[in-house]
Amino acid sequence: MKNGDYKGVSPDEREKFFITLQNRFEKNMHRHINITWSMVQEKLEKEHNKLWSLHQMELTGGEPDVTGYDQNTGVITFCDCSPESPAGRRSLCYDTGALLQRKENKPKNSAIEMALEMGIDILDEAQYFELQKLDKFDTKTSSWLKTPSEIRGLGGAIFGDYRFGRVFVYHNGAESYYAARGFRGILKV
Repeated sequence: MKNGDYKGVSPDEREKFFITLQNRFEKNMHRHINITWSMVQEKLEKEHNKLWSLHQMELTGGEPDVTGYDQNTGVITFCDCSPESPAGRRSLCYDTGALLQRKENKPKNSAIEMALEMGIDILDEAQYFELQKLDKFDTKTSSWLKTPSEIRGLGGAIFGDYRFGRVFVYHNGAESYYAARGFRGILKV
């Protein structure tokens, strides 16, 4: 990378994005105990490609925030913390295989492919349950979750939401897509 090249994130965008991230970080301290904003910013300034991925999470409505910190490795975990499934990542089937199965009314993309393009991972079931301990997410929407291979091999995929005071995980055909279902991403820096 060239001096200060952040893979398409301009210096102005980067400056504004850091302010957005810092404000969100400080407003939601219950999500990240034992870590300071200066630690986060220092790490992001060293990881240009990760900053680009994080910026993509923001641009698609994810409102990423720090949700974990490993004191042994120094790894900081960001997750989409938008109240509802990110608006810019909805109406997607589960993966490329599911997209290819659709004969008509194909969605524009799949959750797995879009996550790959963004350089992030889709939350798995355990990560989704951990996220829901921090706040209540997906009270009106749902989010695709990384699906175990035995379920996917049978044509299904799983998704989660929060209703009636608890987290639910359901199944659907992987080729299905809905205007209120997207996916949440996770990024380790």
